[in-house]
Amino acid sequence: MTPHPIELYRLSGTHHKVGLQMGELGADQIQHVIGSFDADLPDGRSRAEQLRSAQAYRDVTAPSLPWLIEELDGCAEGAGVDPLEFFATTVEELWYSPYPKRTQGRCSDVVAGPAATADGHLWVGHNNDLRPEAEADIVAIEKAVEDEPVVLQIGGVPWLSVGWNQAGLSLTGNELSPNDERVGISRSHQVFEMLRARNLHEMVACAIRPDRASSYNNVLADRFGDVANVEGSATDVEITHLDERDHLAHTNHYVSERMQPYEGDPDYAVRSDVRFCRARDLLADHPPGSVTPEVLREILSDHENQPNEVCRHPEWGHPTSKTVFWCIADVTEGRIAYGRGNPCDSMEQEYAFAGYGEG
Repeated sequence: MTPHPIELYRLSGTHHKVGLQMGELGADQIQHVIGSFDADLPDGRSRAEQLRSAQAYRDVTAPSLPWLIEELDGCAEGAGVDPLEFFATTVEELWYSPYPKRTQGRCSDVVAGPAATADGHLWVGHNNDLRPEAEADIVAIEKAVEDEPVVLQIGGVPWLSVGWNQAGLSLTGNELSPNDERVGISRSHQVFEMLRARNLHEMVACAIRPDRASSYNNVLADRFGDVANVEGSATDVEITHLDERDHLAHTNHYVSERMQPYEGDPDYAVRSDVRFCRARDLLADHPPGSVTPEVLREILSDHENQPNEVCRHPEWGHPTSKTVFWCIADVTEGRIAYGRGNPCDSMEQEYAFAGYGEG
């Protein structure tokens, strides 16, 4: 059993004040990332080159998302680091080697809509896979910024891997390897914008904004039972929904025929497809009206097809990737169960929104 729970921090105030608080609580993590800046640069890029690239992304982001710059700069201030160096670490597009990308297992999503579940609710399950050492850095953060829906996010500091908001919206998803990345709004910044939305239409609009640098596969859902799976790249997108069984599964490759030409890591896509097919088939084993949160946790805990299993363990063939946290969300009611480490062996925690649907 994973020995310690994920800490929940409750932050409030302006974006700058929330960022300042995040920087203070995550100072050690942030300073470590900044300190390893040179060692982590891909393919011999110099620090100066990386910072020039970061400035180009910042120049696009600042006029479009000034509130985010305010929050990130507050975070840098709280952690005592240079704001541009910190900004560079939050632009995910800057931290890869050139193509073909060597994608590690990043995450698996399973969704069961109201017609599929025993209680008629919409349930979303997610495993998040990162470097094993990242597990210790995972925190949950409740952010209450004036005149915006309260947000719960889980990930590092300030990085947002999954999140939900008081307006009744859910954001999970999967990292992709698009081959058309460009300077723009980073996919790792878009997710913060999506969680400020007040309805699913606004959320999707944030996901497909035309000045995006790239895209995740964003699994977006609302408390009314609607789901939009936004499988995007920098220049194209395919939006799908729950299938005829009210199910959805996704992992770390392009599934839709339209988006497959944008696959930047075709070798890894074959491995990701193993997890995708396994999760999809496990969901399909359950007849309509029978999926429960326990079923979703069993799927997230599945160990078949090693080393391409849904519940990833570093000792089973991929020492650089493991499931560092999991979550299962009742999007209908605004209740989230989650835990540090692998779902097969983890302490369950719970968060419930107050005033859900009123954000």
